[in-house]
Amino acid sequence: MSELGARASGQGRIFQTSGDQYIQEHHHHYDAGAGPLFGREVVSAATVTGPAAPDSVRMPLVGRAPGVLRNREELREVLGAAVAGPGGDIHVVHGMGGCGKTALAYWLFTSALRDHGRVGFWVNASERMSLRAGMLAVAGDRGAAPGELAAASAGQRAAADLVWHHLDHSADPWLLVLDNADDPTVLEDGAWLRASGRGVVLVTTRHATSPLWRTPGAARHPLGVLPLDDAAQVLCDLAPDAGDLTSARKVAERLGRLPLALTLAGSHLAHQLLESWSMDEYDRKLGEESTAIVDGGASGYGGGTSRHLVGRTWQLSLDTLAAQGAPEATTLLRLLSFLAADPVPLSALAPLARGEIVAEGLEPALTPGKLEPALRALLDHSLAELVEADGERCVRAHGVLLDSVGAGVPEGQRAVLAEVAAELLETALPEKGAEPGAMSRLGVLAPHARELLEKAPGERTVALAVRTVRQVFDSGDFAAALELAPGVARQSEAVVGPEHPLALEARHVEAWALTRMGRYSESEALHRSVLGTRELVLGPDHPDTLSSCFGLTWPLYLADRGEEAERFIRRALDGQRRVLGEESPEALYTWANLLEMLPHVGKGQELASEAEACLRVCERALPPDHRTTLIARHGYTDGLRVLGRCEEAEPLARRVLDDYIRLQGPDHPVSLAALSLVARIAHGLRRFDEAVATLEEVIARRERVLGAEHPFIVDNRRWLTEWQAEARP
Repeated sequence: MSELGARASGQGRIFQTSGDQYIQEHHHHYDAGAGPLFGREVVSAATVTGPAAPDSVRMPLVGRAPGVLRNREELREVLGAAVAGPGGDIHVVHGMGGCGKTALAYWLFTSALRDHGRVGFWVNASERMSLRAGMLAVAGDRGAAPGELAAASAGQRAAADLVWHHLDHSADPWLLVLDNADDPTVLEDGAWLRASGRGVVLVTTRHATSPLWRTPGAARHPLGVLPLDDAAQVLCDLAPDAGDLTSARKVAERLGRLPLALTLAGSHLAHQLLESWSMDEYDRKLGEESTAIVDGGASGYGGGTSRHLVGRTWQLSLDTLAAQGAPEATTLLRLLSFLAADPVPLSALAPLARGEIVAEGLEPALTPGKLEPALRALLDHSLAELVEADGERCVRAHGVLLDSVGAGVPEGQRAVLAEVAAELLETALPEKGAEPGAMSRLGVLAPHARELLEKAPGERTVALAVRTVRQVFDSGDFAAALELAPGVARQSEAVVGPEHPLALEARHVEAWALTRMGRYSESEALHRSVLGTRELVLGPDHPDTLSSCFGLTWPLYLADRGEEAERFIRRALDGQRRVLGEESPEALYTWANLLEMLPHVGKGQELASEAEACLRVCERALPPDHRTTLIARHGYTDGLRVLGRCEEAEPLARRVLDDYIRLQGPDHPVSLAALSLVARIAHGLRRFDEAVATLEEVIARRERVLGAEHPFIVDNRRWLTEWQAEARP
């Protein structure tokens, strides 16, 4: 079986995607006078065929179809019967990296659509963030409303439940491919992996023994290397002029009959420019250095050696590039090996291309004039590909290739490469308070910051990773922040120690994410731990310590422990005023949040004076429509309602509602909270018909956004029953 075998001619090149499950081939043509990659687009849309954009779930992320699918007849028969049947099946295809799982999935995907009338969905399951984004896109395809998707994305309702609800109610039968699920924990102990009578699920993974694969209705299918004759035929498919089957058998055996290695070798043989090796000559070149395959990952996740499969195969291509005058391609690939096997925005590399970041000490040197040819060389020799991610053009190299190259980086170059990678990411991260468009880049950059910390642990990479997690949280993606924060915190503690301010900040963000996700007891425990350590290490009045006081306020308040919450928020406010200033953004934000608590802790008599003073300072010291000012107005208005002053509260509530809808949209949770406040004020004014109608609207919209079992919905339904009784004559 060819992994993704196909012939290319002319300027055609065979490419591979990120993650060691994808082998792709597409043709990439450049105009003779094309300008640099960093700047205007140089690839004509009319002359490029390649993989679908990463944000598509209706097309496989594999480029072109395999020219010939070798072997696997028995498994193809089983999978073909599954998509021809009624559905309800889960099939897990497992094996070592590069053994052809993705090519098999592509064949099944095409067959399901073409021959059996199923809708196909393809989701990259290599990481939690890519899985979550892909599955939510599937829900959107199956009819989920924008408000529902926004709530799931923000962690305000169960994302997996939303997706599977819409899959279970799909009007069309479907096939769902969860590709590259090498770490089963990404599937959240089975939350994302379910059987449905409306469809068939296919999982590709290197992990053979996960308990998840014993999910009821799941069938496991091992996939190994190819039989020798089929492996040899793959080489002949790709490079028919390089030798006969006898010669191909020798190369195939030396490469361990792994489709990944065979595809790259065949591509190399088919696209040589300065030399034209036969398969016999290629076999002799391979014999100069061991290419033995070590499989530590097919039977259990975590075997790092499984990725170091056929380094010599790629090294031959790099040697060819060096002989052609592009030795810097090796340096660029080494630099990419310090990042994740995910798309790297070209804009992140641009400062290096423009000379704004100077990479001193690299050998061969990666000077501004050399980066462009090095990148083109990697693209032309199937060592990287151009892809789109979140609207940005990116370069992506295969994970097995990156691991192989990374293992061979000379010790004297490791520190230099790590410093350059860190500076590139630091420059690429958006600044605090950047526009939403800029903040969207975090999804592309976050995996690289985490990977760099793992590969080059140090205080600088700790700071970079913690900054990234903080920005993900501040962007409102609380679920993603909670996925990132614990791992970054553990790594940070291992590098700089658990009492270092950076490690404490990572835990602080994790505690906040727990609060936003409704896990109040866990949040309280972690906030208390961070607060205690900060008090000992930084002192009781350090801004970070005061930030921990404010953070601890909310799990206490939301768990109906108002008096404790008030003590901590007042400690935070007093300290921030003393240390940072009366009109500091931190002090004003804490003050605005205090307004919400006052009537609920028996301090309603203080509300009017506190709110008047707070709003006066906010409107003077902060920009118009600042979130702190809106929080203050909302808290004051709700306080007036609690105190029975509904006539005063009504116009303020409508202003708050209008402001939130204008700034956040009508289905944002804060907008619905403001609409709920309008309904409660109408009830307080005994306008029961109006109150009931408004509350019914709140319930209907909140159910779409938050889910039918959310505590807010439970309260709203109880109020509705009571108000309807009051409205009856």
